[in-house]
Amino acid sequence: MEFDRFEWLISIHKTPIVAVSTKLSKIFHKHVRYFKPVLEKHYPIQSNSILAKMKKEFDALDNDLHFAIHSKNPMDRRIPLCGLFLSLVKVLDIQGEGYEKIRSTCLEVAMEFVTPKNSFQKKIKSLQGRLAKSWLFRLIVRQLKKRVKNKAYPDGFAVDIITRPEDTFGLGYGFDILECGICKLFNKHHFGHYTKILCEVDYLTSNLAGLELIRTGTIANGAKKCDFRFKQKK
Repeated sequence: MEFDRFEWLISIHKTPIVAVSTKLSKIFHKHVRYFKPVLEKHYPIQSNSILAKMKKEFDALDNDLHFAIHSKNPMDRRIPLCGLFLSLVKVLDIQGEGYEKIRSTCLEVAMEFVTPKNSFQKKIKSLQGRLAKSWLFRLIVRQLKKRVKNKAYPDGFAVDIITRPEDTFGLGYGFDILECGICKLFNKHHFGHYTKILCEVDYLTSNLAGLELIRTGTIANGAKKCDFRFKQKK
């Protein structure tokens, strides 16, 4: 799930190993605002109850998420966010919702996350595709290539960044997810069939960045890797 491609690329600082549960709690309270309006729309009577159950499920994931907070692999830092979606999936599945209802609800929440809230945010996101050919972006990619290649933790990501123009439609940037921490998390809790919902969000985020995502498969859908290649939109 690629909510903000450039956020993890520039997030190269180390996070101290302190107050992990507190940090996870902060993640929940920071991002729950994106879930709240969607749940109030579809479950006006149950929304508060669903959010309370989500918090309980998210807290129960602490042992599966805490490593991502201080991981040396920047890709792992998206895992706690996806833990929020797993918590929502669990709650809705327990109360008997079908796959399509859970899918549409998750995608609507994801839209809340990635859609620019004003013209300035929209402009910044649209610039991201053009930045992919800048010297600064290439420098960042070179620094991170070795950091994301290997897993920092068994439950984390392993990613191969591709920089050869001939392999990236001339853009000089693409990547293959060789091991997906999100799939591992969902599979561990026996909800792996829902992971592919989050793969759909990648097309939206790429479009907002002024890029067309070209993909042949994802791990969630049975492929050996998730390949991300991009073309700049005209």
